[in-house]
Amino acid sequence: MSPRAQAEGYRARSAFKLVELDDRYKLLAPGKRVVDLGAAPGGWSQIAVDRVKSTSSKPLIVAIDYLGMDPLPGVIVLQQDFLDAAAPDAIRDALGAKADVVISDLAAPTTGHRKTDHLRTIALVEAAAEFAGTILKPGGDFVAKVFRGGTEGELLARLKRDFAVVHHVKPPASRAESVELYLVAKGFRG
Repeated sequence: MSPRAQAEGYRARSAFKLVELDDRYKLLAPGKRVVDLGAAPGGWSQIAVDRVKSTSSKPLIVAIDYLGMDPLPGVIVLQQDFLDAAAPDAIRDALGAKADVVISDLAAPTTGHRKTDHLRTIALVEAAAEFAGTILKPGGDFVAKVFRGGTEGELLARLKRDFAVVHHVKPPASRAESVELYLVAKGFRG
Protein backbone atom coordinates (compact mmCIF):
# COMPACT_ATOMS: atom_id res chain seq x y z
CA MET A 1 0.00 0.00 0.00
CA SER A 2 1.27 3.46 -0.79
CA PRO A 3 1.97 5.97 1.98
CA ARG A 4 -0.69 8.29 0.51
CA ALA A 5 -3.35 5.54 0.55
CA GLN A 6 -2.40 4.66 4.11
CA ALA A 7 -2.46 8.33 5.17
CA GLU A 8 -5.93 8.80 3.66
CA GLY A 9 -7.26 5.57 5.20
CA TYR A 10 -7.67 3.59 1.98
CA ARG A 11 -7.03 -0.14 1.81
CA ALA A 12 -5.25 0.14 -1.55
CA ARG A 13 -3.67 2.68 -3.87
CA SER A 14 -6.17 1.61 -6.53
CA ALA A 15 -8.80 3.66 -4.66
CA PHE A 16 -7.35 6.79 -6.25
CA LYS A 17 -7.94 5.34 -9.72
CA LEU A 18 -11.65 4.91 -9.05
CA VAL A 19 -11.81 8.43 -7.56
CA GLU A 20 -10.32 9.84 -10.77
CA LEU A 21 -12.58 7.75 -13.02
CA ASP A 22 -15.66 8.73 -11.03
CA ASP A 23 -14.73 12.41 -10.94
CA ARG A 24 -14.38 12.38 -14.72
CA TYR A 25 -17.26 10.09 -15.74
CA LYS A 26 -19.78 10.53 -12.88
CA LEU A 27 -20.28 6.81 -12.23
CA LEU A 28 -21.24 6.83 -8.55
CA ALA A 29 -23.98 8.89 -6.90
CA PRO A 30 -26.07 8.62 -3.74
CA GLY A 31 -28.51 5.70 -3.88
CA LYS A 32 -26.83 3.83 -6.74
CA ARG A 33 -26.39 0.07 -6.38
CA VAL A 34 -22.88 -1.18 -7.11
CA VAL A 35 -21.25 -4.56 -7.78
CA ASP A 36 -17.47 -4.63 -7.15
CA LEU A 37 -15.77 -7.57 -8.91
CA GLY A 38 -12.27 -8.52 -7.78
CA ALA A 39 -12.82 -6.35 -4.73
CA ALA A 40 -10.06 -7.37 -2.29
CA PRO A 41 -8.62 -5.63 -0.37
CA GLY A 42 -11.56 -3.21 -0.69
CA GLY A 43 -10.19 0.14 -1.89
CA TRP A 44 -12.80 0.52 -4.63
CA SER A 45 -15.59 -0.53 -2.27
CA GLN A 46 -14.45 2.15 0.20
CA ILE A 47 -14.84 4.84 -2.47
CA ALA A 48 -18.20 3.43 -3.56
CA VAL A 49 -19.52 3.38 0.06
CA ASP A 50 -18.73 7.05 0.46
CA ARG A 51 -20.08 8.16 -2.90
CA VAL A 52 -23.31 6.13 -3.02
CA LYS A 53 -23.93 6.66 0.73
CA SER A 54 -24.21 2.94 1.45
CA THR A 55 -24.83 2.03 5.10
CA SER A 56 -24.86 -1.13 7.19
CA SER A 57 -28.62 -0.82 7.56
CA LYS A 58 -29.12 -0.29 3.81
CA PRO A 59 -26.14 -1.79 1.94
CA LEU A 60 -26.00 -0.78 -1.71
CA ILE A 61 -22.75 -2.55 -2.59
CA VAL A 62 -21.90 -6.20 -3.14
CA ALA A 63 -18.18 -6.98 -3.33
CA ILE A 64 -16.84 -10.35 -4.47
CA ASP A 65 -13.33 -11.80 -4.49
CA TYR A 66 -11.83 -15.23 -3.94
CA LEU A 67 -9.34 -13.54 -1.61
CA GLY A 68 -10.46 -12.66 1.87
CA MET A 69 -11.51 -9.07 2.53
CA ASP A 70 -12.05 -7.41 5.88
CA PRO A 71 -15.66 -6.38 6.50
CA LEU A 72 -16.61 -2.87 5.41
CA PRO A 73 -19.75 -1.14 6.70
CA GLY A 74 -22.23 -0.71 3.85
CA VAL A 75 -20.77 -3.58 1.79
CA ILE A 76 -21.97 -7.16 1.50
CA VAL A 77 -18.74 -9.13 1.02
CA LEU A 78 -18.79 -12.47 -0.77
CA GLN A 79 -15.61 -14.54 -0.56
CA GLN A 80 -16.04 -16.53 -3.74
CA ASP A 81 -14.40 -16.89 -7.13
CA PHE A 82 -16.35 -14.68 -9.55
CA LEU A 83 -15.88 -17.36 -12.24
CA ASP A 84 -17.62 -19.98 -10.06
CA ALA A 85 -20.93 -20.97 -11.67
CA ALA A 86 -22.85 -20.03 -8.50
CA ALA A 87 -21.29 -16.55 -8.16
CA PRO A 88 -23.67 -14.55 -10.41
CA ASP A 89 -26.73 -15.81 -8.52
CA ALA A 90 -25.03 -15.15 -5.18
CA ILE A 91 -24.35 -11.55 -6.26
CA ARG A 92 -27.94 -11.07 -7.50
CA ASP A 93 -29.37 -12.50 -4.27
CA ALA A 94 -27.11 -10.29 -2.12
CA LEU A 95 -27.87 -7.12 -4.11
CA GLY A 96 -31.60 -7.82 -4.27
CA ALA A 97 -32.13 -5.61 -7.33
CA LYS A 98 -30.55 -4.61 -10.62
CA ALA A 99 -27.23 -2.74 -10.37
CA ASP A 100 -26.55 0.81 -11.50
CA VAL A 101 -22.80 0.24 -11.79
CA VAL A 102 -20.50 -2.76 -12.14
CA ILE A 103 -16.87 -2.01 -11.33
CA SER A 104 -14.18 -4.59 -12.00
CA ASP A 105 -10.57 -4.51 -10.91
CA LEU A 106 -10.26 -8.21 -11.73
CA ALA A 107 -6.85 -9.34 -12.89
CA ALA A 108 -5.44 -12.82 -13.31
CA PRO A 109 -2.29 -13.62 -11.36
CA THR A 110 0.56 -12.61 -13.65
CA THR A 111 2.89 -15.19 -15.17
CA GLY A 112 5.49 -12.75 -16.49
CA HIS A 113 4.61 -13.71 -20.06
CA ARG A 114 2.94 -10.59 -21.44
CA LYS A 115 0.73 -12.25 -24.07
CA THR A 116 -0.49 -14.91 -21.64
CA ASP A 117 -1.23 -12.31 -18.95
CA HIS A 118 -3.10 -10.18 -21.48
CA LEU A 119 -5.24 -13.10 -22.69
CA ARG A 120 -6.05 -14.20 -19.15
CA THR A 121 -7.09 -10.69 -18.16
CA ILE A 122 -9.18 -10.23 -21.31
CA ALA A 123 -10.99 -13.48 -20.45
CA LEU A 124 -11.85 -12.01 -17.03
CA VAL A 125 -13.00 -8.73 -18.57
CA GLU A 126 -15.19 -10.65 -21.03
CA ALA A 127 -16.75 -12.61 -18.16
CA ALA A 128 -17.30 -9.38 -16.20
CA ALA A 129 -18.87 -7.67 -19.23
CA GLU A 130 -21.15 -10.64 -19.86
CA PHE A 131 -22.24 -10.58 -16.21
CA ALA A 132 -22.75 -6.80 -16.32
CA GLY A 133 -25.16 -7.33 -19.21
CA THR A 134 -27.32 -9.52 -16.99
CA ILE A 135 -27.40 -7.35 -13.86
CA LEU A 136 -27.25 -3.71 -14.99
CA LYS A 137 -30.32 -1.50 -15.20
CA PRO A 138 -30.82 0.35 -18.48
CA GLY A 139 -28.59 3.43 -18.31
CA GLY A 140 -26.10 1.64 -16.04
CA ASP A 141 -22.31 1.84 -16.27
CA PHE A 142 -19.47 -0.70 -16.43
CA VAL A 143 -15.80 -0.10 -15.55
CA ALA A 144 -13.10 -2.74 -15.98
CA LYS A 145 -9.33 -2.95 -15.83
CA VAL A 146 -7.60 -4.19 -18.98
CA PHE A 147 -3.95 -4.33 -19.98
CA ARG A 148 -2.36 -2.44 -22.85
CA GLY A 149 -2.27 -4.66 -25.87
CA GLY A 150 -5.71 -3.68 -26.94
CA THR A 151 -9.13 -4.80 -25.98
CA GLU A 152 -10.15 -7.76 -28.07
CA GLY A 153 -12.28 -6.68 -31.03
CA GLU A 154 -15.23 -8.89 -30.15
CA LEU A 155 -15.41 -7.51 -26.59
CA LEU A 156 -15.12 -3.91 -27.75
CA ALA A 157 -17.79 -4.47 -30.43
CA ARG A 158 -20.14 -5.96 -27.82
CA LEU A 159 -19.56 -3.05 -25.42
CA LYS A 160 -20.16 -0.51 -28.19
CA ARG A 161 -23.37 -2.33 -29.09
CA ASP A 162 -24.58 -2.59 -25.48
CA PHE A 163 -23.52 0.86 -24.17
CA ALA A 164 -24.03 4.38 -25.48
CA VAL A 165 -20.36 5.39 -25.00
CA VAL A 166 -17.13 3.39 -24.45
CA HIS A 167 -13.80 4.94 -23.41
CA HIS A 168 -10.28 3.57 -22.87
CA VAL A 169 -8.70 5.55 -20.01
CA LYS A 170 -5.43 5.63 -18.11
CA PRO A 171 -6.16 7.48 -14.85
CA PRO A 172 -3.39 9.76 -13.58
CA ALA A 173 -3.10 7.60 -10.42
CA SER A 174 -2.01 4.67 -12.59
CA ARG A 175 1.78 4.43 -12.64
CA ALA A 176 3.31 5.65 -15.90
CA GLU A 177 5.15 2.34 -16.43
CA SER A 178 2.00 0.28 -15.78
CA VAL A 179 0.35 -1.46 -18.73
CA GLU A 180 -3.10 -1.16 -17.16
CA LEU A 181 -5.91 0.80 -18.75
CA TYR A 182 -9.57 1.03 -17.81
CA LEU A 183 -12.63 0.53 -19.98
CA VAL A 184 -15.47 2.86 -19.05
CA ALA A 185 -18.76 1.90 -20.70
CA LYS A 186 -21.65 4.27 -19.98
CA GLY A 187 -25.36 4.12 -20.73
CA PHE A 188 -26.26 0.43 -20.81
CA ARG A 189 -28.93 -0.06 -23.44
CA GLY A 190 -30.58 -2.96 -21.60
